[in-house]
Amino acid sequence: MERRAVLAALVALAGVMPGGGALARCETYVPQAKPQNASRDIVGQDLDQIMERGFIEFALYDDFPPWSYEKAGKPAGVDVEIARLIAADLGVAPRFRLVAAGEELQADLRNYVWKGAIVGGRVSNVMMHVPYDSEFACRVEQVVFTGVYAEETVAIAYRRDDYPEDPPVPAYFRFDTVAVENDSIADFYLTSLAGGALAANIRRYPTAAAAMEALARHEVMAAMAPRAQLEAGLTEDSAIHEPPLPGFAVGTWPIGVAVHQRYRALGYAVDDAIRAAMADGRIAAIFEAEGLSYHPPEW
Repeated sequence: MERRAVLAALVALAGVMPGGGALARCETYVPQAKPQNASRDIVGQDLDQIMERGFIEFALYDDFPPWSYEKAGKPAGVDVEIARLIAADLGVAPRFRLVAAGEELQADLRNYVWKGAIVGGRVSNVMMHVPYDSEFACRVEQVVFTGVYAEETVAIAYRRDDYPEDPPVPAYFRFDTVAVENDSIADFYLTSLAGGALAANIRRYPTAAAAMEALARHEVMAAMAPRAQLEAGLTEDSAIHEPPLPGFAVGTWPIGVAVHQRYRALGYAVDDAIRAAMADGRIAAIFEAEGLSYHPPEW
């Protein structure tokens, strides 16, 4: 499902751009007091110890197809396969930890990357599928954001027979029904658009996959979500396009990984592995194998 944590981060990021002249990165940010990690949080995560013990652990969001989910009792999805590439490049075995999304991205980073949850918490070596933004990175000093490997873009899926000539744009949903994941970035956008004029035609589902199933059943005329989640549920009767989204501050964002700020050598090694896999086409091949279009990050 689309992460509410990602939504919270993106909505917050849309509001951090200062007015007036351009500012240097982090210029307006006042560093916070450095948090103290308890001894239970540091469990041998630097690169040398990972190599010595022979495995690396990745934190991935659960129930998040096509990125990460459980299939036949085993982790599967694009992020899982990219994690396997990273482990292979380091010469160690991958281990996967499917985790639940919190209410905000900062909480997920705290619970799974740099500190651990209050009750029974522990951190993993690398967290996959972390949206990157320079200003947000300024505010989370405990984490290094690196290894950007793709871009996500909000798109619209639609039934071909309902729109035989022109694909729908958001304004169409004043009259036409559209499915979204509840409390997702698409839900937030459409609900707030045009002073709430679209609200009566928005149909909410527990996941983006369920929204696409509703589209296949003719319950709605369109669905809106990040493109990869729409592609995962695409049928022969439906298509996808990326129309202009008026008033949408953050419609496209890069995704990468997060590691504890203490372990920059690990971050460099992960970044090198991802760059090599992008350069030789292995990451693009993972997307193709999943039936998804690949959009490399633009820097």
